[in-house]
Amino acid sequence: MRSIGEMARDSGLGVSALRFYDRAGVLGPAWVDPASGYRWYAPEQLDEARLLARLRRASMPLADIRLVLAGWSGEDADLVRGLLQAHLRRLEQGLTEARSEFSTIRELLDHRENPMTASPLTGTVHLSLPAPALAAALDAVRFAAGRDPELPMLGGVLFDIEGDALRVVATDRYRLAVARTDADGDGGSREQVVVPAPLVDAMRALLSDDESARLAVEGDRVTLEADGRQASGQRMAHDFPDYRRLVQLPPGRRVVVEVPALREALENSPVRVAEDREPGRSARDISVLTTVDDNTVLVCGDGAPDEETCTGNEDRDKGTGGLGYRVGVDRGFLLEALAAGDRDRLVLEFGPAPTAPLAIRRADDEGAFSLLMPVRLDD
Repeated sequence: MRSIGEMARDSGLGVSALRFYDRAGVLGPAWVDPASGYRWYAPEQLDEARLLARLRRASMPLADIRLVLAGWSGEDADLVRGLLQAHLRRLEQGLTEARSEFSTIRELLDHRENPMTASPLTGTVHLSLPAPALAAALDAVRFAAGRDPELPMLGGVLFDIEGDALRVVATDRYRLAVARTDADGDGGSREQVVVPAPLVDAMRALLSDDESARLAVEGDRVTLEADGRQASGQRMAHDFPDYRRLVQLPPGRRVVVEVPALREALENSPVRVAEDREPGRSARDISVLTTVDDNTVLVCGDGAPDEETCTGNEDRDKGTGGLGYRVGVDRGFLLEALAAGDRDRLVLEFGPAPTAPLAIRRADDEGAFSLLMPVRLDD
């Protein structure tokens, strides 16, 4: 007999997925310990679990998965082949339709006045900024820069210069970070410059306390001078997405959290394992968050949340408020966002639904915040 953890390891299905398919009546354990509730699986169930994992990766609907497993165990090859072929036809039809829609979207992009492709780089800007403030702004956003070679415009940090303000922005699609600092300059028109991540890192290395920094944009070159040294390089020849649209979120519920306590809860609570979408990472650990009516954020394990299986502020009285909906987030991304927030207390803003981004804000600085896209929970 295999424990649920061993079954997850050997089959490729996560523990939460096995529990979900048990509740759905698709693949239940051979025996459940009546005292502890632990699930145990028979040796012959491993092949079914591996088949289920393959069907899941192929995005087969749950109803069809149930029939495939029934046909598999009953050695009904015709039923299984028919279901596989029907699903393959649906996937091919969906791919054909997606290609058609994408082709239309590309044509629309080609006719737009300001396409997200290479654009002439003619701007000239000279700014003076306090070095500590610029360093703090870069630290607040650098973690969110993208690494996907298919989306080169996300592989840097946007320097959005407008009047006496500089906003720096980074996003990799799954998270977005924004920070702002004051600047003294010529007060010219708005200029947006995408600075490659390696050049951003070189700029950050120049910045120290109690110094001023000078930022210059001249054509396709960006230069930062500080403490008698400079970092210079080419700006990226791409337009950055309109981040101002991305940060227009519906009103949400704001909860002040103690960062050390939340970090400890995240590091010690169970996680779900999801297939990765981010280059360079083999898997993603997903933490499940929920809120309580008394303005507390809890980190929960698998299954339906209850206060006995969630961790957060252990000093609070249990049962003092109802639990809200669950939000799944990449644990590593959230820990990085908390570190970038650089405060012992931060504000977590939950949207009106679990599909809305989770915002991490500084209570003392509305200009610095980050957003995390939620991860869909299977159950």
